[in-house]
Amino acid sequence: MKPIKVALLGCGTVGTQVVRLLDEQADDLAARAGAPIELTGIAVRRPDRHRDVPKDLLTADAAGLVASDVDVVVEVIGGIEPVRTLLLDALRAGKSVVSANKALLAESSGELFAAADESGADLYFEAAVAGAIPLLRPLRESLAGDRITRVMGIVNGTTNYILSAMDETGANYSETLEEASRLGYAEADPTADVDGYDAASKAAILASIAFHTRVTANDVYREGISAVTSADIVAARTLGRTIKLLAICERVGDSVAVRVHPAMIPRSHPLASVGGAFNAVFVEAEAAGQLMFYGQGAGGAPTASAVLGDLVAVARNRVHSGRGPRESAYAALEVRPIGQVRTRYHLSLDVADRAGVLASVAAVFAEHDVSIAAVRQEGRTADASLVIVTHAAPDAALKSTVDKVAGLPAVREVVSVMRVEGEES
Repeated sequence: MKPIKVALLGCGTVGTQVVRLLDEQADDLAARAGAPIELTGIAVRRPDRHRDVPKDLLTADAAGLVASDVDVVVEVIGGIEPVRTLLLDALRAGKSVVSANKALLAESSGELFAAADESGADLYFEAAVAGAIPLLRPLRESLAGDRITRVMGIVNGTTNYILSAMDETGANYSETLEEASRLGYAEADPTADVDGYDAASKAAILASIAFHTRVTANDVYREGISAVTSADIVAARTLGRTIKLLAICERVGDSVAVRVHPAMIPRSHPLASVGGAFNAVFVEAEAAGQLMFYGQGAGGAPTASAVLGDLVAVARNRVHSGRGPRESAYAALEVRPIGQVRTRYHLSLDVADRAGVLASVAAVFAEHDVSIAAVRQEGRTADASLVIVTHAAPDAALKSTVDKVAGLPAVREVVSVMRVEGEES
């Protein structure tokens, strides 16, 4: 059979593993795809720094490589430009694309799919969300006959490692982040991870597929974990909960809500036991019920596994003149703003320890129609700690409540406000 010629853009942690696996598993991959898969070139910024890769494959001319006689372009560079232009050029020329680029797909998937549709090329991106975990293909193929109502998961290994370590050791955020950096779980600049940008891009991709609606990263409400304190961790443990950074995609009537933020979940919830740098995604569908996908969400070899799975699928389509799934955005549901999203909340207040304080605080909650589910008050000399857990309420109502409570004479400080997920409202 005529070989399927592949161009690889990028040869870092993931790209190096892609090259290795293509070489080590060449015969098996050919048998599965129906034709040999031939790596014809690798575009990198500095070819002289990649000594473990055959020199004759390396080039600094990414555009030239994309324009060459190849069938598939595999992209593991990341970022927006020049990658978007390179992939659009490839798709418009009828070359299929396999990408691990969550930021680009969360911003420009519609544009990329349009280019693929015009030329009849394939666009696959399993590795863009949750590394080695088979997740996107089940959502858009295995569950295509069902109606997905909710996708909730841990999709960033760095933040999960930090929060898991804080829960296990009692260390604070800054100490745990420093340890994560030392062990290689956090980048030198961890902003994309700890501020929730990485998870927001993945949430946009998940929501787009699950709800057949084009959702971008800008549509996702985002909070990071830097404000999570060791006191929050202790408070969660006291209530039989733990704290996770969650990506939550929900269908609410004729709209969808997509958000990323830290939340308390019960320790009995399947996501609560997901520790370290692992990822897990909990899916709820009307017919299938509850499903959970778990595994390594990052790393060179795990991510390369997902890339090669897509590459084999693309190669099969080439061999048999088939096509993979197209973009499904027919539902075009409205994206609901965070102010209208209902969830439960855990609030911790420092208040004066005197009669009438709880009544004055409760009156503010009642005024904004936020129902209180539980209250715990602990006195310490002239001060007291007041913990309130609410029933489900709109985010906007809770925010107004907190703003007014913070101005009460008896309230010294609103110490923390955290959402509660995974429990009945």
